[in-house]
Amino acid sequence: MAGLLTTSSIMMCPHGGMVQAITTNTKVKTTDGYILRSSDTFSIVGCVFTPTIPHPCVQVQWVQPALKSQVMSDFTLTEESVGLCVAGDLAVQGSVLINYTQSQVSGF
Repeated sequence: MAGLLTTSSIMMCPHGGMVQAITTNTKVKTTDGYILRSSDTFSIVGCVFTPTIPHPCVQVQWVQPALKSQVMSDFTLTEESVGLCVAGDLAVQGSVLINYTQSQVSGF
C-alpha cells in the first residue's frame, strides 16, 4: 500500500511553496498525525512563481484520491494521489510534490 498522507506529510508546489493542510479528521491518526482526506483544505504559502506578473500557487485541488480507503466517509490521500496546484484564478500551475508520507499504519 502506498504511504498515507498525514498532517505531518511534507508537500510542495512545483515552485517551492509549502503546502499547509487543515483537516477536520479528529478520529483516525497514525504515529505521524491525522490522516488527510480529499475534502480537507490545502493552502500553499511561499510560492514564487512570477513569469511576467506574479501568479503564485495558492491551493491544492485533489483529482485522484485513494479510492480503496476512506476516513469519516471521505477518500484518503496517498503518495500516489494526484493533486493540482492552482493559482487564485484557478489556473493549474502543476502537480503537487509529495516529499514525505506515513509509510506504515497500525491499529486499524
